Amino acid sequence: MRNAPGFLPPDPRVEEPYRLTPQLAVRIAIIGVVAIALFGALFFRLWALQVISGAEYLADAQNNQVRTFRVQANRGPILDRDGDVLVSNRPGTRVQLWPAALDELPQAQRSQMIQELGKLLDLGPQEIRETLKKHRDDPLTPVTIKDGVKREKVVYLLEHQARFPGVQVTQIELRRYERGTMAAQVLGYVSEISREQLDAREGSDYAPGDRIGQGGVEAAYDRYLRGVAGVGQVRVDAMGRVTSNREFSQMPEAGFAVKLTLDADLQAAAEDALDYGIRLAHENGDWAADGGAIVAMDPNTGELLAVASSPTFDPSVYVGRVRPKALERLAAPEANSPTLNRAIAGLYPPASAFKPVIALAAIHEGFLSPAELIQCSPQIEVGDDKQVFRNWDPYRNEPMELTTALAASCDTYFYEVALRAYERPDTPFQKWASRMGFGSTTGVDIGPESEGLVPTPAWRRRHFEHPWDKEWRPGDSVQLSIGQGDMLVTPLQMARFYALIANGGLLVEPRIVKQIEQPSTESGAPVVIRPFTAPKPKDIGLDPNAVAIVQEGLYDATHSSYGTSTAVFGEFPVAIAGKTGTAEKFVTLPGFQGLMDQSWFCGYGPREQAEIVVCALIENGGHGGEAAAPAALKVFESYFNVQPGSYAAQAVESD
Repeated sequence: MRNAPGFLPPDPRVEEPYRLTPQLAVRIAIIGVVAIALFGALFFRLWALQVISGAEYLADAQNNQVRTFRVQANRGPILDRDGDVLVSNRPGTRVQLWPAALDELPQAQRSQMIQELGKLLDLGPQEIRETLKKHRDDPLTPVTIKDGVKREKVVYLLEHQARFPGVQVTQIELRRYERGTMAAQVLGYVSEISREQLDAREGSDYAPGDRIGQGGVEAAYDRYLRGVAGVGQVRVDAMGRVTSNREFSQMPEAGFAVKLTLDADLQAAAEDALDYGIRLAHENGDWAADGGAIVAMDPNTGELLAVASSPTFDPSVYVGRVRPKALERLAAPEANSPTLNRAIAGLYPPASAFKPVIALAAIHEGFLSPAELIQCSPQIEVGDDKQVFRNWDPYRNEPMELTTALAASCDTYFYEVALRAYERPDTPFQKWASRMGFGSTTGVDIGPESEGLVPTPAWRRRHFEHPWDKEWRPGDSVQLSIGQGDMLVTPLQMARFYALIANGGLLVEPRIVKQIEQPSTESGAPVVIRPFTAPKPKDIGLDPNAVAIVQEGLYDATHSSYGTSTAVFGEFPVAIAGKTGTAEKFVTLPGFQGLMDQSWFCGYGPREQAEIVVCALIENGGHGGEAAAPAALKVFESYFNVQPGSYAAQAVESD
C-alpha cells in the first residue's frame, strides 16, 4: 500500500490539530478563577481608595504640599576707613503671604482676610492687593507684606493662623544706619527689587522679593554686600500653614563688609560745616540759601574723606515696608531733592574758582606770561556791539600780574586773556578744561554722576536752534574765562581739579571704597577679600613751573592783604591755599525766579605738602567769602584738629 503508485507519506513539518485534554481544561479553569479573583480584589481596593477613603487621602495629599522657599542672606556691614560701623543689621520680623494659598479661598473669605490683615499691620487693603498684583506671575513665591512687624502683632498672627491662611512669619535682618542721616546719599538704602530691575538682571541670581541696594554704596557694591541667598523646601497644609521643619539645599551666606575711604568724624564735621555755611548765608541776608555740598579729598590718591550734601534724608524710611506718604514727602518740591547727592550730581557754574583753569591753559598755549602786566579795570567793552562786562570790584583799576589777579580775583584781567584765544578754531581753553577733568565723569565708584558741561562753538551749533544762539561770540569766551555762561561743574570735579594743583599737576581718580573684607569675629581680625588700590594719577602734561605760579596765586588769595579769603584763612595755623567764587545761576524758587549767587570755596593744605583738598558750595549763599569759605574752614579745623576760636577768623565779602 505504501508502495502503491501515487501514495505520498505524511509531511512531518505539518502539526496535527490541537486536542483539549480533560487535564488541560481543568488547569485553564483554575487560572481563570484566580484571575477573576485578583481582578475583583483590585477593583474593590480601588473602589475603597477612591470612594470610601477618597476624602481622607485627598486631605493627606493636600497636607503634604512641598514649597520651595528662598532666604535672603544677611547683608554685610559698611565701615568707615578706621573700621567704625556706619551701616549694620538688626533683627526684625517679616510677614509674607503665599498667593497660591490665597487663590484657593472663596472671594468673600479672601477679601475678609485681607481686610483683617491690613488692619492688623496698619496697611490699606488696596495696598496689599497692589503688592500681590505685582507678583501675580509667581504664585509659588511668598510675597512680603511688611517688614519690621511689632512683637505683639506677630504673636496675634501666630495665635490665629486659621484666620490668616497663607500668611507666614519669618525672622529677618533689617538695615540699621548707625549715624542716622550722616552720609545718607553716599551710603544709599535697600529696598525690594523692582520688576524693571529684575528684567535688567535677567539670567542673574536675583529673584522676586529680593532686597537690593538702591543708590550709593548699597547699590554700587550690592554684589559684595548681599551675600548668597539660601534655598530650601517646606511642607504646608491646604491652608498654607507650615507643617514641617525647613530643609535647606543651600544655606544662606552672609555678605562681605565694605570699608570706605570716608572718615566718619570728618564726614560729621563736613555736614555740620555745611549747615553752618547755610546759616551764615541767612544771617548775611541770602534768604534762599537752602542746600549745598562739601567734598574733602586726599589730593595724592583721590580717596574721598568726606562727601556731604544738603538737604539730606533719613535712609531708615526705607527699612521695612516703605510707606507711600514717606516717599511723597521726599519728592515734594519743598523738600528740595534730599536724595540727590549734590557733591557728584549737582551742576553749578564754578565762577571765579574756575580762573586757575584759564590761567594754566593760557600759559601752556602761549597766550600769557605769568609776569606780564594786564590792566585790571572796572569794566571792558567786547565785540562789535560794545557789550560791557564789569569787574566784581568796581573800584579796582591797576595793572596786575597773574598771581595778583588770582588773589584779587580780577575779572577783567581774565576777560583780556580769554579774548586772546577767541579766534582760535581749536578752542584751547575748552581743550585744557576737558583735559583737567571737566565735561566728563570723574570715574568715582558710586553714582549716578553728572558729566557737567564745557561749552564750545560746536556745542552751541548742536544745542541751539536759532541762528543767533548758534554763533559763538566774544562774550561767550569772556563768560567762560570766569566760569560763567553755560559752564557747569560738580563740586567733585572742582575738588579733583584743586587736587591736581595741590599735587603738582596729576589728575587723580576719586574713590569712596577702600576694600572688601570678611567681617571680623570674636576669634579674629577681618580678612581683606579685595583691595581697591587707587589708580595711578594721570599726568596730563602740565608744566610744573606753571602749576607753581598758580599755587602761589592761590596762597596769596588766602594770605595777602588783597586776597579774597584772607580774613577767613589768614590766621589759620596751617597754611591753606585756595580760591573763592561767586557764581550767578538762574533759579526757580517759591515766589521767585531769577539769578542768585552760588557761594564757592576750593582749597588745600598744608601749602607745601598738601594732605587734604576741601571744596565747598552753598546754594544761593551769596559771595564766596561769606558762606563757602567759612564752611570749608570748619572742615580744615576738624582735619587738622585746630580748636575754633583759638585764632582770628571771620567772613569777608569777596568774589
